[in-house]
Amino acid sequence: MTADPAGHGGRPVGSGAADAGRTSAGERVGEARGDAAVPGIRVEATTAWFVAKVPGARAPLSFQVIAGGRSNLTYLVRDSGGGSWVLRRPPLTGVLPSAHDMAREHRIISALRDTPVPVPEAIGLCDDSSVTGAPFYVMGYVDGIVPRDERTVAGTFDERQRATSARSLVEVLVALHGVDPVAVGLGDLGRREGYVERQLRRWTRQWEQSKTRELPAMEEAGRRLAAGVPAQQGSGTIVHGDYRLDNLILSPAGEVLAVLDWELCTLGDPLADVGLLMVYWSEPGDDVLPLDSTVTALPGFPGRAEVADAYASASGRDLSQLDFYVAFGYWKLAAILEGVYARSAAGAYGSDDDTYRRFAAVVERLAERALDATTRSGR
Repeated sequence: MTADPAGHGGRPVGSGAADAGRTSAGERVGEARGDAAVPGIRVEATTAWFVAKVPGARAPLSFQVIAGGRSNLTYLVRDSGGGSWVLRRPPLTGVLPSAHDMAREHRIISALRDTPVPVPEAIGLCDDSSVTGAPFYVMGYVDGIVPRDERTVAGTFDERQRATSARSLVEVLVALHGVDPVAVGLGDLGRREGYVERQLRRWTRQWEQSKTRELPAMEEAGRRLAAGVPAQQGSGTIVHGDYRLDNLILSPAGEVLAVLDWELCTLGDPLADVGLLMVYWSEPGDDVLPLDSTVTALPGFPGRAEVADAYASASGRDLSQLDFYVAFGYWKLAAILEGVYARSAAGAYGSDDDTYRRFAAVVERLAERALDATTRSGR
């Protein structure tokens, strides 16, 4: 994931995050000004790039690490004239082949800018690693609320606004799956057919490269999934790859202002987005919370079945095989979080946060859930 995707993907935030909490009350921020150190940023060189490449940027700049992301690193950048932008770069270490492609993310949000899918403005891409140690891109700052935790959501949205956010989330996903990739210049983003099969191969490789121990449930779930992939619905649909509530920026009314974390986006089977959304969507009484989030269990949010029905109704797609995609979602997320755990342990995101340690147990529970879900799907 951005995969991070903070889940695991860093993202731009609304105006309150750096000001103590409008966007995400639990955010932790590290800041650098002038020559001060900040992980992943060479302040002098990055400032020079901004002044040369970003219209209106004025030195000096401040860089704030937006905590919460667990794959790519994301920074809030402010200048002396009151301008604000978001910078995104790969982790400090442990970057796997084909992952953390900044040019790809920049290309995707650029292409989607004039579609019904709301995305931040793509400002600029730097592929010169000498500037700050890795390629990075800069996007516009979106003023809104990231519904990352229960305190933020409970303190910001009433039950009607929570229901609005669920409706808007489904509408935007349907809109994304309705975009013609050729028309927006993304026709070569990925192969059109065999999405789940390719994903199974990809994340099996990532699992083998990242795993810190043997998990028989993970191996068996992967075998079952590979043996029973349903026929793909749609040919060349744009798939987000990590679509969930806290990868969105919302307005105070609950409407989606921007979709974030496009690292895993490609062409493929739209039901994979729906299955993973079901994995993330918590309900009261759930005993497995992939990212420790119970936001959607708060009053006002619909249940998983209602969300799935809303998608089916708006998109016209057949969700009779949804259990397979839920199983695939659990399995894929387990592989992603194992990579996050391994990179975090190696210091890829700095050394001041040890909350990653809980991911080891989360991966085990997700693998078990994936195996259970394959049984429910008849695989």
